[in-house]
Amino acid sequence: MKDSIWTRERKATSPRETLSRKQIVAAAMDILDTEGVSGLSMRKLAAKLVAGATSIYWYVDTKDDLIDLLIDEVWGEIDVPEPELAGWRAGALLFGHSLRSAVLRHPWLPEVMYTRPSIGPNAMSMGSRGLVLFGAAGFSEHEIDLAMGSVMSYVLGTVSAEVATREMVRKSGRSEENWVSEILEQAQSVASDYPEMQKSVRRRTAMDLDAGLTENFVFGLDALLDGLESRVKK
Repeated sequence: MKDSIWTRERKATSPRETLSRKQIVAAAMDILDTEGVSGLSMRKLAAKLVAGATSIYWYVDTKDDLIDLLIDEVWGEIDVPEPELAGWRAGALLFGHSLRSAVLRHPWLPEVMYTRPSIGPNAMSMGSRGLVLFGAAGFSEHEIDLAMGSVMSYVLGTVSAEVATREMVRKSGRSEENWVSEILEQAQSVASDYPEMQKSVRRRTAMDLDAGLTENFVFGLDALLDGLESRVKK
């Protein structure tokens, strides 16, 4: 594994450069949010910043380094409240919803976040605050890591599927309502031998996509926190 941008000594900036790392990250984030990972290139980023591509390399060596910076920028958006302000369960609920919202704002994240360790300053800060939050619940030291990991795994897994679903709708060129209607019609057409599946399809016909995805997320997160809470109440 190559070394991380976070473990390398930061390069000195040329006195002639007028850009900043903050400007580069903000411009790159705009490109990623609209065009995805495949749409990001150093040349395109330089054009957006009205700068030469060589200027970018004063701040980042590679596209991978840039993505490391962008991932950490997203981690900096996550709200992890202090347990004294909200209590551990309400805080964990807010943390989960904040994490989901961040991924929905930056739908490229699931494509890259599992390809590298997250060890930037925002990731470290989020992780530290999260461990304090779950520690306040009364878990043992080992269980604190497992509890926080369980919530993050649930949220990231669920929202990654949600991002993929929304991308399928976008690529179809149809409205969400028409796309859902067609999928349910197809499911109904092959469910004649499965009465329970027929009932499930009928239950979904009156629900729009956003409401269904949100309800699914909320139910699962609440159920997970119920389970975690029951463990510390024993």
